[in-house]
Amino acid sequence: MWKSKNVWILLIGEFIAGLGLWLGIIGNLEFMQEKVPSDFLKSLIIASGLLAGIAVGPMAGRITDQLSKKTVMLASGMVRAFSVVFMLIAIYTGSVWWMVGFMIVLQLSAAFYFPALQAAIPLVVNEKDLLQLNGVHMNVSTLSRILGTAVAGILITMLPLSMLYIGSLVAYLGLFILTWFLDIEEAKQEMSPEKGKVKNSGGFKEVFPIIKGLPIVSMTLILTLVPLLFLGGFNLMVINISELQDSSSIKGIIYTAEGLGFMLGAFFVKKISSKSSPYSVLFFFSFIIGFSQLLLFFADVKVLSIVAFFVFGFAVGCFFPTAATIFQTRVPKEFHGRFFSFRSMLDRIGFQVVLLLTGFLLDAVGLQIMVTIFGILSLFMTAIFLLRSRQVRTEVAVSDKIS
Repeated sequence: MWKSKNVWILLIGEFIAGLGLWLGIIGNLEFMQEKVPSDFLKSLIIASGLLAGIAVGPMAGRITDQLSKKTVMLASGMVRAFSVVFMLIAIYTGSVWWMVGFMIVLQLSAAFYFPALQAAIPLVVNEKDLLQLNGVHMNVSTLSRILGTAVAGILITMLPLSMLYIGSLVAYLGLFILTWFLDIEEAKQEMSPEKGKVKNSGGFKEVFPIIKGLPIVSMTLILTLVPLLFLGGFNLMVINISELQDSSSIKGIIYTAEGLGFMLGAFFVKKISSKSSPYSVLFFFSFIIGFSQLLLFFADVKVLSIVAFFVFGFAVGCFFPTAATIFQTRVPKEFHGRFFSFRSMLDRIGFQVVLLLTGFLLDAVGLQIMVTIFGILSLFMTAIFLLRSRQVRTEVAVSDKIS
């Protein structure tokens, strides 16, 4: 795996892009803290971009399956670099509306880029190396987040806000250049007999029977809603914890703790998976995610808030590589573009709902009651999904014996 040029391009590209992304995210938080007083309004601004990504999801999946993954990644990468211009105008004019435009264009590019990236990963390594590559890829992403937030925290005190976005632009252009050197072998599209149309030119309706026929895929899709309850309002919670503890430095510490936890989880997940089934890994760490949310009831205590984010990071560091490997290995490759676009669309819808709900609850009941509600909901959802998965597996075992 490590001798592959494509693997190194994907990993280095992810690191560079991650630096650019987190420079921009910290810049966004700073800009919104200055211009937008309400948590709910902040959530609406972030949600505006997610809505645009949801709208183009079906088209993104279809195009990803029809065209070369590299072509889709290049085009979306250029759009992502262009989006930074909107934010520079927002800073110059002080207008929140230009920031909304930035969010929309950025999420439009992401709606195409990430399904293409997820579909490209199984094409550059053997199936036996997928879990390891997914873990390493997510670790690189987390490392770039830790360094990106640290660098952004330093730069924001020394330089104008616009320089953070100039750094993002440079990073996105660097990713675009690296993507040119990818060399991915893709199978030629099969043609259907009717009018010579490409066989995989349909929309999501062709993916639904695949998902329905693979219980582990459908169950994993549903189970990813649990970490979304935490991730959807992540940035808003960090801002509130900072205000609750009256400490601006806690933001960077929390991001770092969660990132280190994620990296450790992604490092150990292969050893854990060798001794347990994917189902066991997903459900166990889904419960851990719920407990980490409940721990944030003590968000006013600095040590416990850091521990909660570290535990959450470790749990999702094991959860997400396992889920990604299940999707990449169980779903047929000719459906990868549409499937990952569908999954991305589901994530965006879930993220948007949680984001708006988080903003509303933070204004209405405060952080500590909100995380208690979310923690109980996460544990309840996991327990229901666990019982349902056992029922499905029992039914499958019985049907296999009968046949």
